[in-house]
Amino acid sequence: MGEEAQALILSTSPHAKSTDSVRKIMGIVNLMLLPAVAFSIYQFGLYVLAMYAVSIATCLATEYLVVRWRKRPFSLNDGSALVTALLLVMVLPPRFPLYGVILGAVVAIVIGKQIFGGIGYNIFNPALIGRAFLAAAYPVWITSWITPRIGVDGISMTDAVSTATPLAQMKFDGVVAAAADLFLGFIGGSIGETSALLLLIGAIYLIVKKYIKWRIPLSIFLTVAVLGGIFHLINPARFPNPLFHLFAGGLMIGALYMATDMVTSPITKKGCVYFGIGIGLLVIVIRLFGGLSEGAMYAILFMNALVPLINRATKPRIFGTGAGE
Repeated sequence: MGEEAQALILSTSPHAKSTDSVRKIMGIVNLMLLPAVAFSIYQFGLYVLAMYAVSIATCLATEYLVVRWRKRPFSLNDGSALVTALLLVMVLPPRFPLYGVILGAVVAIVIGKQIFGGIGYNIFNPALIGRAFLAAAYPVWITSWITPRIGVDGISMTDAVSTATPLAQMKFDGVVAAAADLFLGFIGGSIGETSALLLLIGAIYLIVKKYIKWRIPLSIFLTVAVLGGIFHLINPARFPNPLFHLFAGGLMIGALYMATDMVTSPITKKGCVYFGIGIGLLVIVIRLFGGLSEGAMYAILFMNALVPLINRATKPRIFGTGAGE
């Protein structure tokens, strides 16, 4: 009896077991991002490949140094720093300076992740923290765009030509890009957010594997589509159609790969729905009535800050207690 008592291990919930480790999940997420990464390199040239390389090297080196300084267990092999590195570049313009990429990667790892305690403790998406910092530090570079190799006419472009993003053209010039070009990625914009098709392909697999919470992107898309459709019906000449909102800018990559971050999103089903609705609402408000042409980044960061409150408000009632307890 004494030997059995010694072998008994008591621990708090949850007691659920899974064969999926953080390293495995992050590895699959990185793999699902590769189609969009490869397409972005083809569309915008080898300079983008250099941006990815610099971002990856900086994120890994920064994480290594900070973890060693904090005297914590080595954590580079979990793949989370690589996800941050890829996502950071994917939401930057195609000719963003390499020194800016380095600075953004350092901020993403140190301020967005390690300052809170490392993976599993950060309250904001690290890649978006890095991007938000760069938007404030380099307002000109963050809004400098070029045309892709394959444009809307299907013709290969050989020279980089400055252009405006579809969202900027819509907001300031009243020009609405075709939904098909937005869906396929034949338009200018941030490096990895232009092709909604390739982003969806990877995300569908992650949803099937239950690595991302499908209620979050669905709530975001439905909210944006409904509100965008209402304003379009009110004034079609001023407000674009819902498909434009869904496929333009950073909504697709933000909803599928950033808002669904396991650490910075709600843990309850109701919470995920409220979280997604909040992001969709903010995106429409910023895009249509704010001073910026894009609103996905700030919408996600704002709702990240509300996640603790959402979790508390939507937590299930403890079995055996009354509704008012």
